[in-house]
Order: sequence, then C-alpha cells, then structure tokens
Amino acid sequence: MRNLLFEIAYQGTRYHGYQVQENALSVAQVLQDAIEAVTGSRDDITGCSRTDTGVHANSFYFNMKTESRIPEDRFPIALNHALPPDIAVKRCQEVPMEFHARYHCLRKEYLYRIWNSEIRSPFLDGLVSEYKYPLDLPCLQKATQDFVGTYDFRAFCAAGGKEMETVRTIYEASICREEDDMVCFRVSGDGFLYHMVRIMVGTLLEINEGKIPPDSIREIIEQRDRTLAGRTAKPQGLYLNRVEYGDEWFGKTV
Repeated sequence: MRNLLFEIAYQGTRYHGYQVQENALSVAQVLQDAIEAVTGSRDDITGCSRTDTGVHANSFYFNMKTESRIPEDRFPIALNHALPPDIAVKRCQEVPMEFHARYHCLRKEYLYRIWNSEIRSPFLDGLVSEYKYPLDLPCLQKATQDFVGTYDFRAFCAAGGKEMETVRTIYEASICREEDDMVCFRVSGDGFLYHMVRIMVGTLLEINEGKIPPDSIREIIEQRDRTLAGRTAKPQGLYLNRVEYGDEWFGKTV
C-alpha cells in the first residue's frame, strides 16, 4: 500500500465543483473513473479543497492510498490518457501514509481574473468574470490590505457554509492590472470560508461602484454581518492557484 500525492489542473466550466455529487458531474468523479480505468480499482481520493461549480484550478492536490505499483513518474502519463482534455495530472509523488491533502495544507492562494473591458473576449468565455466599468485600482489595492490579518470572516461567508469556526488568517491580498484588459485579485491564507473569495471580490466591486465606503472593510469584518459585505462575484473568474505543504512531508515546500 502506498499513499500517493497528485497535483492536477482543471478547467471547471462543465463540472459541479470538485466534490462527488449524486446527480451531477464533478472533478472527483472523473478522476476516480480514470483511476479505475488505469488501475482496475476505484480507490478513494482526498482533495485539498472543495471548489464550487464553474471554479477552476491551476494547482490542486489530492492524495490516494493504493495497491497499484505504477511508478510515480508514469502515473501522470497513464491518467492523462484516460482523462478528458479539461483535466490534467501534472505530477505524482509518494508521501507518508498519514499525509492528508486537506488537513496538512498550510496555505492556499486564490486568483480571481476580471476581464475589464466593454468588449467581451470570445476566447475567455467561462474563464474570466466580465466587468465593463473603469476600475479605480489604487483605491481598491489600498482596500485589499484591510483583509490581511487574523479575523472572524463570518461576514464573508455565504449562507450554506458548514464551517463552525469562521476565524481565518489572510497573509497577502492584492489587485492589479496584469494585461491591458485583465485585472487579477490574488489572496492567500490558511483557509477560506464558503464563497469567501468571491464575496471579497464582490465587496471590492461595490467599493468601486460607490456602494460601499472604501475604508469600511475592517468594520464589516468586525460586525460579522453578511448583509454588510458586497455581492458574491461570479464563479467563472476564480482559480485555486497555489497550495503549500510543510517541508516535513517532502523535504521541501511543495
């Protein structure tokens, strides 16, 4: 028996999130189908996060305990032959048996991509959130810094979230124009609540629209009232961008 850790990337447009759903297609289901096709066994897999419907991942990890003896360097090749083109296995490595892809995660970074133009891009359909109005990026960048720190982010958790503990630490947050029409919001933390990043983005957009004062984020956090924060931004622009684990598992940070 081995415990294998896989890094994957996927385009989430046609999936109802990562988690297996009873009556809808999910990333985990497609992965398990491919694993069964390659190994002959439908092994359980444990994901590092629970991405929502339409959300993407540049870097997502899952671990699997398996009797398969396929070499680590060959496993990605074998699985990629069995997977659809919107999911790709990037690498595989053996980890200690007690390793858990979700519980041993130290830090996650999310990326939210905004196509800031009056003209949509047909090549980015489903991969960005469209916003046609001018963005006051210096104002928004200043506002993002009020997310940084350890707080109770209950005001940034959507109804339906199952988390009992709503305190999270945000390490970094920024928003900038990375290309002519592409604006990116990046945020990293020790964990995120249900729709938390999308509500952060929605709050920034409402600050841009003058609906929320630019210096009110800390007050919204302190009030712990979801109705004070902004709307939940669309899922299409959201990517799980980076996941970090401690070097005690690998000899280096993954």
